[in-house]
Amino acid sequence: MTVHSEFDSLGGPRPRRKSVQVDIGGVAVGGNAPVVVQSMTNTDTADIDSTVQQVAALARAGSELVRITVDRDEAAAAVPHIHEKLLKRGVNVPLVGDFHYIGHKLLADHPACAVALAKYRIN
Repeated sequence: MTVHSEFDSLGGPRPRRKSVQVDIGGVAVGGNAPVVVQSMTNTDTADIDSTVQQVAALARAGSELVRITVDRDEAAAAVPHIHEKLLKRGVNVPLVGDFHYIGHKLLADHPACAVALAKYRIN
């Protein structure tokens, strides 16, 4: 059995793998950029106010990217409103849409959702 660890066989940190740097809503990820803190909400994304509160709290706690679930039409329709309310609060953290199974359909049916997100993660 192979055990993977963040430390090498001598107990020191493993070197980072080489990767290409990308920009996600103004946050550099990969390459020689520093490690980025990413969190995910556990609210119902269709509950706009609860999701805004949680995203803002995560950003205040140091999260540099925040993932939100976009699993149905109501959630996709809520995303632009969440983004707008965050900007009105002065919270400018990039939102990553975490899609399940029908992400391509939700993005096509809700183009404002696609615009409000900095990145899509489609499972």
